[in-house]
Amino acid sequence: MLEGKTKAARRTLPLTHRVHRLLEMRWEDQGKPESGWLWPAPTKSEHAEHDSIKGQHKKALAKSKVEPFVVYSFRHTFLTRLGESGCDVWTLARIAGHSSIKMSERYVHASNDAMILAMARIPQRSGAN
Repeated sequence: MLEGKTKAARRTLPLTHRVHRLLEMRWEDQGKPESGWLWPAPTKSEHAEHDSIKGQHKKALAKSKVEPFVVYSFRHTFLTRLGESGCDVWTLARIAGHSSIKMSERYVHASNDAMILAMARIPQRSGAN
């Protein structure tokens, strides 16, 4: 059964070819197990959970000396880039698991460059002002 806070959040998403290949490589690196977790972790459920990812993120930031950021920012970045790629708002909302496009407004932040490119895609008519 699919889980999620709302009916819209319970969805199945296709993988991009790149992500499919990365997951396949991870599975192959683990010896092609027939069952188990792709990212096992020393947790009660035996797989990566919010708290274990949070700890790993904190350790990675410390080791890499990257300026701290919230992991959830990746969701905002993904949805913004998806919007900038030309994805229509209804598909974007569905991919995000939002029940309305209004909710997606909180996640998608169009850059000035994206707005300039969008305006540049409008066909120009000869003789028009």
